[in-house]
Amino acid sequence: MSHPDSAADAPTDADVDAKADAAGADGDARLPPKLDAPPLVGNTLQFARDPFGFYDRLDERGDAVRYEVARQEFCTVFEPEHVERILVEENEKFVKAEMFQEAAAGFAEQGLLLTEGEVWRDQRVRIQPAFTPEKIRSYTDAMVTYAEQLGDRLADGEVVDVEDAMSELTLKILAKSLFDVDVDDRREVVREAAAALNARGDASGASAFLPDWVPTPKNRRFERAMADFEAMVDDLIAERRRDGSADADDADSPDDLLSILLTAEGPDGTTMDDAVVRDQMVTFLFAGHETTALALTYAWHLLGRNPDKLDRLRAEIDAELGDRRATMADLPALDYTGRVVDEALRLHPPAYVLFREPTEDVQLGPYRVREGTAMTVPVFKIHRDGRFYDAPDEFRPERWDSEARSASNSDRPEYAYFPFGGGPRHCIGMRFALAELKLVLATLAREVAFDPTYDGDPDLSMAATMRPDQPMEMRVRKRD
Repeated sequence: MSHPDSAADAPTDADVDAKADAAGADGDARLPPKLDAPPLVGNTLQFARDPFGFYDRLDERGDAVRYEVARQEFCTVFEPEHVERILVEENEKFVKAEMFQEAAAGFAEQGLLLTEGEVWRDQRVRIQPAFTPEKIRSYTDAMVTYAEQLGDRLADGEVVDVEDAMSELTLKILAKSLFDVDVDDRREVVREAAAALNARGDASGASAFLPDWVPTPKNRRFERAMADFEAMVDDLIAERRRDGSADADDADSPDDLLSILLTAEGPDGTTMDDAVVRDQMVTFLFAGHETTALALTYAWHLLGRNPDKLDRLRAEIDAELGDRRATMADLPALDYTGRVVDEALRLHPPAYVLFREPTEDVQLGPYRVREGTAMTVPVFKIHRDGRFYDAPDEFRPERWDSEARSASNSDRPEYAYFPFGGGPRHCIGMRFALAELKLVLATLAREVAFDPTYDGDPDLSMAATMRPDQPMEMRVRKRD
């Protein structure tokens, strides 16, 4: 007879799941359904071979589905009510998933994106003053000026990689607005770090499922790129300190995010040390420019495929602005411009999935989700859910018009659309990004259009952001 504690008699995951499901028959919360998988490898290979198809399979199973990747139990939710419970109603019971922290190892680990608890709250309070409406208004001149300069440089008929052009533009805007620096001669450092992070995080590659210390080519590339990136940011911090312009009591000091990072005091009266400041700058330089560049790229793609929408956009810009430069004050009147932005973010949210992990067992509708489960919230799937959107795969900015929005409010839950996340940890730069997207579109669209040179829609990859898997080459058409 075997010992009662022997492995042979120990309950398997299947036994535990079966008992949990049986408990549900008596009215108690049961575990969400689980995707079938071969032993040992779980669903890892299925996911890596076709990440998009894998999410489709999950969606077909229900509003909350479990599976196993890299020996970690996951649960993906597709129901907006579940999303709201995770991000808002019971957000204090969730942290960023451990697997997300591991995937981001070596990237700004003390930055706002990855910290938790009181450390995160303290950082958020210190950084928030850089993103008030008044501060964002002060950034808009850079947004418009750099967009105008790009429009002037573009030549009629030339073919450009629009994603590369938008990346250069948004990095310049962010660096000037938030850090008062010119990064023209440092752009390649940021670009390589972003490329290396996305390559390492590509869901279809092995490095996404291996520890960061495993010396894969992608991990080695990432280490080199991050070392260069951090050294560049350290130089920027040192330059600001050498200039003597990081003094909170100096009326002539720059009033930007870098100064706030260097001078803002926490509850204990201390300021951030330079390593933490560096991680905040790395976070904003990457996340703050890459996501906006991608959103603009997808907007130009969609407008290129739908010239009637471009015509309506231009008609609004001509009527509201005439020959004037766009300003923050014009944004409320640029209603259709805003709808184009909203619809581009619906169809192609760069921040395409959110990761959370419950610190205790939680209830999501009829289901119990166990402590430590890696929760994924696929923004890109919920944004195209036919329960909430007519013709969900079509580019229809009109769906966001006031009348259409009012008519659908009773049917569309709040968390059927959340390109900037939600709850206390929603994107701190949301207002900055929306102002930038609208002002850049309004400034460039009055002068140029972009015609895709490729067929159909671009193939996409799941990496740190949802990225095109090909050069986004488009032909410039200068307006007559």
